[in-house]
Amino acid sequence: MRFLAPLLLVCLWVLPAAAQRFVISGQVVEATNGEPVPFASVFVPQTSTGVTAGADGRFKLTVTGSADSLAASAVGFVTQRRKLSEAPVQTVLFRLRAGGVALGEVVVSSRQPENPAFRILREVQRNKPRNQRLSLQAAEWDSYHRIETSLAQLPPGLAKRKAIMAMRALAIRQGAAAAADPDAPLPIFASEVSSRVYQKFSPLRRREDQLHRQLRGVGPREGSVVSQMLGSNFQSFDFYPNWQNVLGKDFISPIAEGGRTTYDYDLLDSVMVGQDFCYKIAVKPKRSHDLAFRGTIWITTEGYALRRADLVASPNANINFISDLRIFQELTPPADGPGLPMRTRFVVVVQPSEKQAAMLIRFTTLGSNFVRNQPRTEPGFYDQTVVSVLPEEEARPGGLLSPPGAGTGYFDLHRPDTLTLSEQQSFAVLDSAKQLPAVRNILDWVDLVVNGYARVGGWDLGPVLGVYARNDFEGSRFRFGFRTTPFISRDWFTQGYLAYGTGDGRLKFGLRTSYVAERRHWTVVSGEIRHDVEQAALLDNDFQTGNNLFASASRWGRFRQGRPILRDLLAVSLQRDLFKGFTQTVTVRHQDIKPLHNFAYFTTSDRSLRAPLGRNLTLSEVVVEARYAHDEDLVQSENRRQAVGLKRWPVFTLRYTLGARNLLDDRASPTYQKFNLLMTHSVSLGHLGRLGYSVEGSLIPDRVPYLFLKTPLGNQTPFYNANSFNLMNYFEFVTDHSVSVRLDQHFEGLGLNAIPTIRRLNWRLVATANILYGGLQAANSQQPRQDLDGTDLAPVPSLGKLPYAEVGYGIENIFKFLRIDLMHRLTYRDAPNAQRFGVKLGAQFRL
Repeated sequence: MRFLAPLLLVCLWVLPAAAQRFVISGQVVEATNGEPVPFASVFVPQTSTGVTAGADGRFKLTVTGSADSLAASAVGFVTQRRKLSEAPVQTVLFRLRAGGVALGEVVVSSRQPENPAFRILREVQRNKPRNQRLSLQAAEWDSYHRIETSLAQLPPGLAKRKAIMAMRALAIRQGAAAAADPDAPLPIFASEVSSRVYQKFSPLRRREDQLHRQLRGVGPREGSVVSQMLGSNFQSFDFYPNWQNVLGKDFISPIAEGGRTTYDYDLLDSVMVGQDFCYKIAVKPKRSHDLAFRGTIWITTEGYALRRADLVASPNANINFISDLRIFQELTPPADGPGLPMRTRFVVVVQPSEKQAAMLIRFTTLGSNFVRNQPRTEPGFYDQTVVSVLPEEEARPGGLLSPPGAGTGYFDLHRPDTLTLSEQQSFAVLDSAKQLPAVRNILDWVDLVVNGYARVGGWDLGPVLGVYARNDFEGSRFRFGFRTTPFISRDWFTQGYLAYGTGDGRLKFGLRTSYVAERRHWTVVSGEIRHDVEQAALLDNDFQTGNNLFASASRWGRFRQGRPILRDLLAVSLQRDLFKGFTQTVTVRHQDIKPLHNFAYFTTSDRSLRAPLGRNLTLSEVVVEARYAHDEDLVQSENRRQAVGLKRWPVFTLRYTLGARNLLDDRASPTYQKFNLLMTHSVSLGHLGRLGYSVEGSLIPDRVPYLFLKTPLGNQTPFYNANSFNLMNYFEFVTDHSVSVRLDQHFEGLGLNAIPTIRRLNWRLVATANILYGGLQAANSQQPRQDLDGTDLAPVPSLGKLPYAEVGYGIENIFKFLRIDLMHRLTYRDAPNAQRFGVKLGAQFRL
């Protein structure tokens, strides 16, 4: 009995401990990409205590008694355990790796004469006119958009980099399992944007007023093109059209008319989605390499409207550099009208190869406060794609939108949804990561790779592609370039360069400055001066001037075959948008041109009467250009702007030139005119792939110097050039009136996907055709020309009655970037030095 009292005391002390309650919440996600694992089992090992996670992987569990660990399991994943602390309230993140035992496929067949899902899909098409968004006049809504970018599947070499190790150590100190594990995705950037979105459906116009923006981590500079694309304007999905353009690739919609030729459908169940009773239908591609989705769609039993879609791109789809692509979308109830997106989640994993690091990007968009069929009537309201109405402290150049430390940004107080545990941990790491010295050092490198310029103070130095080139005229060409930034001026933009060639020994330079006088209609005044060696073959390629990659590439190789000239240029221009998509530009320019090849002009073809006009040309011109792009989206980048997104309508460009030779001289010649019209377009042909085409017309009704006639761009290199006639020699033809048509058909995986051995290579068929029709008037074809030793040069070459034509066919996507074209010349096959057949190698990056 003497031991009874101490024993009772011990029991009274132990029993409360045994009855201790733990409240444990958290989330179950996939280890490789952080995506939720729906309906995973979460339990205390060796007990009956457990709970099933929700569709988003979240769970909450109350444990009574002692528990030292918690486990999570799901079909197709390895069970994982997490150690628990003694804290009464805890959060746990499970990162499940693929593996374990997967359930075998169960096929349920019906004795009905028809798949019951087919009847539902027919009803979807029958009710499509009233359910699709295009039945609306207009809509507007509040939008919250979040982007999270992480590095995943890091190879050992990259994982040991100083910046990576510093961020892992930071995650460990903060207890962030989402980034602390060696194989966990490493967050590098996040953004949050709130906007008011306005959309007009006929004609299709869209405007986004960005109200608040918060950036975290190693992201783009505030005000850059990328930072403006962080809103919801550029991640919009609508599955009612038959074809969905995702990342520039045309996927067939699971509810497309004729979708049965691509998909298998299985009716799984009838379930509630919100207040709507829905058919739950599984979809799966018939051919794994097609650009199609697998997953689930929910169709309402009343009205047969799409209510929800949870889709993943077929893992074997013929698409490059994308190892994972997922789209989840929930639409508004059909009782409210045609469905508008309430919640959209878009996940894409970009991975160049299996042994390289992957970039995981997750887009989350929430819509609310929808207003239908009340279009805005203010003049020009829809003309701007993105309008920044940020508070002043957020909008200033270089402003730090998310200072270090949690809870300091706008969205930490006004976020319309709740972050998952994984997102909370990632944001906590990003709030401090930018202050790590190793991370700060790589910011400039990121900007250099993305923009081509290195920022030093208020200046950008570059571009990288133009720093060095080598050709057979200039030898080694060294170039130093720069441009100003908004830190120097928000309205003035200046760029210039100095260059020197070791072969010709000339110092070259160029300077261009622009003033943004008004931003709503993008009114810009520019001036330019240039003294440089150029190729005569490129002088009249009017619509190539903005192609920096082409300009850099043209400095390499056989420069002499393009007939070098020394050009001094003075130009002043005014640009203004008259309305959305329609841009007018007026340029006044003066050019002094000195041929650097064996060439001179003379007054007449009669040798006894001719007198030399000299080698130099002096031209004064007024150039008026009008460009119309019906559905082009333009975003402003600091003091520049750039086109983004896919254009569904053709783009038209008309250029008119009025010029004169020796305008300020007694020998002034009559004025001349030049007309150029270009139409470009890319169109989806459904199962046949995508066709890109361009039509260009040129007319010079007057006599002009030989060097300023239209010289179709030839190609005497072994490399394919989409902007040239690939079997035409340099200066083989010259025209003053011409029409050219270029066709470039990409068949994607059509044909080759059906060959078992070939389809694993993801090769794709491609076909091209180039046609040129034109000629010369007598006044231009009979220009007397001699070389410098007095020898008559051949007459100006031109086309006859037959057009020049070439066709090609080949395979692209070899090793994901190479292209081989077999080219056939169909006309002028007997011309001197004509290339009747050629094999051209090209390099391109297409998803």
